[in-house]
Amino acid sequence: MASAQHGQDHYYVPESSPWPIVAMISALLMVFGLALWINAVGLGAWIFFGGFILLAVMFYGWFSDVVRENLSNVYNAQVSRSFRQGMFWFIASEVFFFLSFFGALFYLRTIALPWLGGEGYLAMTHHLLYSGFEAVWPTAGPQPTAGEFEAMGAWGIPALNTAILLSSGATLTWAHWALKKNDQKQLIWGLIATVVLGLIFVGFQAYEYIHAYRDLNLTLEQGIYGSTFFMLTGFHGFHVIVGAIMLLAVLGRAIKGHFSPHNHFAFEAAAWYWHFVDVVWLALFVFVYWL
Repeated sequence: MASAQHGQDHYYVPESSPWPIVAMISALLMVFGLALWINAVGLGAWIFFGGFILLAVMFYGWFSDVVRENLSNVYNAQVSRSFRQGMFWFIASEVFFFLSFFGALFYLRTIALPWLGGEGYLAMTHHLLYSGFEAVWPTAGPQPTAGEFEAMGAWGIPALNTAILLSSGATLTWAHWALKKNDQKQLIWGLIATVVLGLIFVGFQAYEYIHAYRDLNLTLEQGIYGSTFFMLTGFHGFHVIVGAIMLLAVLGRAIKGHFSPHNHFAFEAAAWYWHFVDVVWLALFVFVYWL
């Protein structure tokens, strides 16, 4: 697969790959399908899940190519640094992705909502248009259309999911210690525990969504609260699923004995991503569920 010499003095450059465009198509299908699904267009769900399956295929194919390159011993120290820099900037982009949504939540709660309630220079707007509106969070806005709803509490499933996700970070750290000690058995069991805890988290979140729609009337139609709640928690849940897929790939490699104490960037990359997901959830728990 190499298009450059394999010596340690040469920077390895792979041949052209189809996987970036496959990733783009899968993301496009998922976003497009989700938009149709939310608006009750019949094929929306099928398009969304088709994009999700294509995303899984992309991960498998791309990971397989990189694994073969790694096992062929074509990487040198500079390639390893490039991988780490690439993963760092990828996670940095994800940080700003979530910061934009947290920024929207901050603006809605601390600026837009008080203005609509009559504070500041929009007092006249409140008096003329929304005189009966009380600026209290959570709210669907000054003109709700989907009836009354109940906000999602923090101390039920969300608190349990917080404990689960923090535990998964601990089991992943336990697996990392095992890798540094070259303890394959502990490494494998630590990864299995992390993946299982991640899947349990996703299962509880799915149940939480069912409870929100069925019992709380908390839907995407519930104005600014409903849209920000499902936007933030939904994107986080998607990241948990992606992280679990990455860890499953790492688990498969660990079972085959691909890692050593000095050659395990794939494990580190997945671990960085998973710990990032943990931190985002802590912020979600505090600012979306608790406060």
